Amino acid sequence: MAKKNDVKLGEALKELLDTYRLSSKLDEVNLINRWPDVVGKMIDNHTTKIHIHQNTLYVTLDSAALKQELSYSKSMLMKNLNQAVGKEVISAIVFK
Repeated sequence: MAKKNDVKLGEALKELLDTYRLSSKLDEVNLINRWPDVVGKMIDNHTTKIHIHQNTLYVTLDSAALKQELSYSKSMLMKNLNQAVGKEVISAIVFK
């Protein structure tokens, strides 16, 4: 028999994340972890640094040619990354 103050674990975790405003950071970490799956091994091998600041994904690459090539497909890459996470986490990508 459930007590009145019993809460499901999933609901409690969601409430905890919302209370401490951690859900957006968790989404950002999830998106960064999905980077190799979305772009593939070759591009991931040339990625030296990746982080998110104010809904913008910053990607540092060690190849100028790859940077130029990826800049042509920013919108598709952004769409695929957001789809991999299941929500819109980033609204722009900057390649360095």
